[in-house]
Amino acid sequence: MSKKITVGIVGYGNLGRGVEAAIRQNPDFQLEAIFTRRNPESINAGTPMVSISNIEQYKGKIDVLILCGGSAKDLPEQGPALAKDFNTVDSFDTHALIPEYFNQVDDAAQSGGNVSVISTGWDPGLFSLNRLLAEAVLPEGKEYTFWGKGVSQGHSDAIRRVEGVSNGIQYTIPHEAAVERVRSGSNPQLTTREKHLRECFVVLKDGADAEAIANEIKNMPNYFADYETVVHFVSEEVLQAEHSKMPHGGNVLRSGQTGEGNSNTQLIEFSLKLDSNPEFTASVLVAYARAAYRLANAGQTGAKTVFDVPYGLLSPKSPEQLRKELL
Repeated sequence: MSKKITVGIVGYGNLGRGVEAAIRQNPDFQLEAIFTRRNPESINAGTPMVSISNIEQYKGKIDVLILCGGSAKDLPEQGPALAKDFNTVDSFDTHALIPEYFNQVDDAAQSGGNVSVISTGWDPGLFSLNRLLAEAVLPEGKEYTFWGKGVSQGHSDAIRRVEGVSNGIQYTIPHEAAVERVRSGSNPQLTTREKHLRECFVVLKDGADAEAIANEIKNMPNYFADYETVVHFVSEEVLQAEHSKMPHGGNVLRSGQTGEGNSNTQLIEFSLKLDSNPEFTASVLVAYARAAYRLANAGQTGAKTVFDVPYGLLSPKSPEQLRKELL
């Protein structure tokens, strides 16, 4: 039997628990430890819980670290810091900051001789791959991405980081009229605000200024400033009763023209419908952890994105199996 890929999980929120579940579906992996900022003894899990302050003790014992922190505050610090000592995979999803984050992680990973696959998941991640593929196939055309209706983990995390917020969740909702205009092949010009609504449900801490918090959320750069954003204030009981599930999904579409005089309209559409956003994102992370391990074993170093990873490295199957069964 070939060696199992040993992994560590950094962070044990919704995404971390999703990774733990996904590993159980992949027999070529072995979960070595879960690293947390909380008191490890306060968490009941079947895997050893370890204080993140002791993570360096696991250098050489873990093939890949899967980073499950938030993109707003956690990953900008943890990504470069941990890439020096470990192969890593993360789901950094602040699109505007990915080039800067890539460079920081690349410097750290190169210095440590490690591989770090950044910004995996479904967007960025699988949707990014579909945008690239559609653009390459239909160079004459326009690309459109719609998210939702569903819960955005990154945007919900950003809400919860606002001073005075006790808890919160954010739904991304596409405007159906905009989606149908794209499917018609008319190649409309759509502003960010025309494509999506962001709906927030927020629980305030005692004494917090609701108006000030609503304004801060609506004007948050890279998250809400460019969108139509609605903020509702609710109790913790209502939040748990009505907003505890985490569905999501979306569509990548490209409408293009081919032939003499661009006479034929072609439409490419890729869609996802997810009961659990964090569990699906976690499943993507685990597949890319397999790829990171293989790239590292092949002698590669530095930061990678989904554009740099051949699909075949994501699968536990051999190249011979893939050619026979899936090609």
